[in-house]
Amino acid sequence: MKLKITIPKDKKHTETVTCVAWSSADEVISTGDDHKILKWNLVTGESFPLSTLPADVFPTDMSILPSQSKAGKNSSDVFVITSSDGKFHLFSNAGRIEKSVEAHKGAVLSGKWSKDGSALLTAGEDGQIKIWSRSGMLRSTLAQLPCCIYSVVWSPESDNVLYTNGKQLVIKPLQPSAKPLTWKAHDGIVLKVDWNSVNNLILSGGEDCKYKIWDSYGRPLYSSAIHDYPITSVSWSPDGNLFTVGSFNMLRLCDRSGWSHGLEKPTTGSVFNVAWSMDGTQVAAACADGHVMLAHCIEKRLEWCEFEVTLTGRKTIEVRNVVNDAHETLELRDRVIKMSLAFKHLVVVTSSQCLVYSTNNFNTPAIFDPRDGNISFIQQCEKHFLIVDHVGLYIYSYEGRQICSPKLPGGVRGSSLSIRTVSLSPDVLAVRDVKNDHSVMLYDANSGKLLGDGAPLVHTMEILTVHLSQCGPMSDRFLAIIDKNHDLYLTPVRKTSANHRLSKLASMVQSLKWNSNVNILCGLRDMKLLVWFYPRALFLDKDILPQTLHERECSEFGKNPELCDFHENTVVVRRADGSICSISNMPYPAMLHRLVAADKWNEAVRLCRFAKLKSLWACLASMTLKEKDLATAEIAYAAIGEVDKVEYLKHIKSIPSKEVRTAEITLLSGSVNEAEAILIQGGFIYRAIQLNLDLFHWERALELAVKHKTHVDTVLGYRQVYLNQIHKQETSNKFKQYSKGVEINWQNIESKIEMELEKEGK
Repeated sequence: MKLKITIPKDKKHTETVTCVAWSSADEVISTGDDHKILKWNLVTGESFPLSTLPADVFPTDMSILPSQSKAGKNSSDVFVITSSDGKFHLFSNAGRIEKSVEAHKGAVLSGKWSKDGSALLTAGEDGQIKIWSRSGMLRSTLAQLPCCIYSVVWSPESDNVLYTNGKQLVIKPLQPSAKPLTWKAHDGIVLKVDWNSVNNLILSGGEDCKYKIWDSYGRPLYSSAIHDYPITSVSWSPDGNLFTVGSFNMLRLCDRSGWSHGLEKPTTGSVFNVAWSMDGTQVAAACADGHVMLAHCIEKRLEWCEFEVTLTGRKTIEVRNVVNDAHETLELRDRVIKMSLAFKHLVVVTSSQCLVYSTNNFNTPAIFDPRDGNISFIQQCEKHFLIVDHVGLYIYSYEGRQICSPKLPGGVRGSSLSIRTVSLSPDVLAVRDVKNDHSVMLYDANSGKLLGDGAPLVHTMEILTVHLSQCGPMSDRFLAIIDKNHDLYLTPVRKTSANHRLSKLASMVQSLKWNSNVNILCGLRDMKLLVWFYPRALFLDKDILPQTLHERECSEFGKNPELCDFHENTVVVRRADGSICSISNMPYPAMLHRLVAADKWNEAVRLCRFAKLKSLWACLASMTLKEKDLATAEIAYAAIGEVDKVEYLKHIKSIPSKEVRTAEITLLSGSVNEAEAILIQGGFIYRAIQLNLDLFHWERALELAVKHKTHVDTVLGYRQVYLNQIHKQETSNKFKQYSKGVEINWQNIESKIEMELEKEGK
């Protein structure tokens, strides 16, 4: 990817341009030291004067009021310009000054509207930070410093303020009693900062000629090499995946991880200000020589199987089949905003249409009009795809028919979501709650309604990423999450009640990806690639879970690599420097998954014997527990040396009752409550009572005996034997109560047990 730069031949500004901002998808407002305010139309390529500032007013910053209509078009009719005379000026969209407010002593160096447009933040040479109402009334003075403040921004939720303080950065909460967070950010004065509302990352640039990335706690994530000149501008793209850095005769396009996509060196002097369009495809830059530089992101490349798709121009896409070297050129009517390639389909969103191409035929796409032109991202699965725009979420079929539109909680907009906090599968959509980052909402992908009782899945820590498995029926659907501590958890989606099973799979996992063909999970941890051949083993037999894990050293990826794709047997990883690497995984686990799915157990056993891999046998053992195939389970457990479980399986096989066998297998998987429910449903009350006695669940055993009016003496008898063995007296009031009226006769107890076992054998 790179920026295609356009510099108008005729300079419309006669002096330095200091500020640029996007008033709509194709319109830019600029102002500079020549006191002119110009509006640029990118469709026609023309510019016209909007207003003129007084001769003693030199603009320093500009911010467009973030007001949006339901259609997603920017409907703002107000923008603010801060100036060197200590004032800020409120302008209408027509260029008329609505109000000028005395704000600071000395120049007002920075002014920013809050995310909801309800407040204005200003900072000046006098070292003060002030918050104003939308109409220009002073609300509060947030800080008073001895040095001037060059740049200030709101936090994503507008509850904190980030500002520069010499070489330091400071996060100041709006609550008066809260303590600010301060850290040294650069070796020189910090000139510019930006805080993205989607990825929650902070970007800074300074006189030490470096740009850096920080998390919201001030921890460093990336530091660039030293440039030739100070960094004069930084700006995040709206979706948080890219950012731009400006300096003298330099404009750099970078990934959110810090590495550079492209470097442009226009001869325009210093780039004082950079602004992204709302759809994240275009950039406007204010230059020292009087030019307004416009740029468009091109040469974005996507790969899936044998297909390679490249955005070669604003309206042109090249498709190449690397197997037969076939080429297709897609000429579109409007400029491309987003595109996605996966599951045999290419989805392209332009400024007015959405086109869905099949990889079998690029000539006749399905076409429909999206709800909003400002698309945040596209996510695909096998049956349908998801479009997230600034307003909401929409699931479409590959024929272009809208399936549903899941409703987000009140006040939450689609622009606050990212591809890391949303995951789509053929039947489920998972969305991390924006207002409560400890919870995940699960929607039915076909109806858009919340699953189960509508209760979200709640975790104890902040959730960073969510990933849904892609294969199999709903019963095989699993959600993997990475939390703030980088712990990896797994949970079955079908259990959507308050009793969610959220089980820890691994620690210190940086990135993860589900295989798109079978339910195999891979992750990156401490310069190692981890592949769980059968993650469901976590819920079937935890003892053999480590044997289903394959670890591979990958120190060549460097620090902070990221998993991009996991298709068939190939894992695609993006290294820390931005380069793409592919790693081949052994084919046997995927083959085993397919054989078991087709119920070909004999072929599965032969595959394991051929491969002679302990990890494969462990996978097969777990799979047999799920499908309750005792004969194959005995073979698999014997192959990995689990003698005790082989003997237990032999015991299960000797049980005549099918329900009891099923309960015993379920118990082997660690699901005590489920095993008990199977026994009670089948009418085997004694077995359910004995199950709890064997597990020392005395209270539950007595509860079942009393409820079903059977074997109360059995429970009391075994309880008395247990207490005698450990030399303790009875302390439970329940057992004391029932012991008074029940006689314990071991001959009667044993005869009742014998009768129960005889019933099972019939």
